Amino acid sequence: MTIADQPSAVGLDPLAAFSLDGRIAIVTGASSGLGERFSRVLHAAGATVVIGARRVDRIEALAAELGPRCVAVELDVTDADQCRRIVDTAVEVGEGRLDVLVNNAGISTTVPAEDEDVDEFAAVVDVNLNSLFRLSQLAFRPMAGSGGGSIVNIASMFGTVASTPVKQASYCASKAGVINLTRELGAQWARKGVRVNGIGPGWFPTEMTDVMWGDEASERYVANNAPIGRPGTIAELDGALLFLASDASTYVIGQTLLVDGGWTIR
Repeated sequence: MTIADQPSAVGLDPLAAFSLDGRIAIVTGASSGLGERFSRVLHAAGATVVIGARRVDRIEALAAELGPRCVAVELDVTDADQCRRIVDTAVEVGEGRLDVLVNNAGISTTVPAEDEDVDEFAAVVDVNLNSLFRLSQLAFRPMAGSGGGSIVNIASMFGTVASTPVKQASYCASKAGVINLTRELGAQWARKGVRVNGIGPGWFPTEMTDVMWGDEASERYVANNAPIGRPGTIAELDGALLFLASDASTYVIGQTLLVDGGWTIR
């Protein structure tokens, strides 16, 4: 491509690239917290959203609230049949298309490494990493077959640094795996039209981090160690999600965007 081949700046609409009008998206772990917010944001940007979680009552209530462009599907990400079902449902709704997959479902434990049961460690890795690979693999074929798509993996800043004094070895290991799997899938699938990127949130108030809030020492720990001096608000992930899910990031491959208030720059 020469400079002359590049798009002209005349008549630019910079916001148009962020639109998800007509797109078909899947969000896992959509029953609360980040997943619920991600579902709302993609829907507000124009996408039809297929939402999955184990707590069916919650996702059905969310689908009823959002209306006909939202479909709820029961999903335990460790169940291969249910993973296939949510992808098949999205492809059916999209009449052959699947454009966005947000791999958000995750769990954590807080226990000293010397006391963490090996089976419990494996269960965290299965939900946070193995299941993410399974869903990405299932989503790849319809995405590649219908012109491409975007996979957004929800990692964590604790995939790049240790979490101690919050002791969660399995969580840190699984999220580090997510970050490098994101790089590898991005490298393998970019020329096939499927972009793979990630978001690494810092401290955000969710069900998973609920024990941190209301505890003076925990809140002081976050405030003292995040350069911004506070935890994030859930809406502060909206921009990163829309950027990576949409055509605004078509030249971004294999990256994990850390949204952590500066935690990892120290």
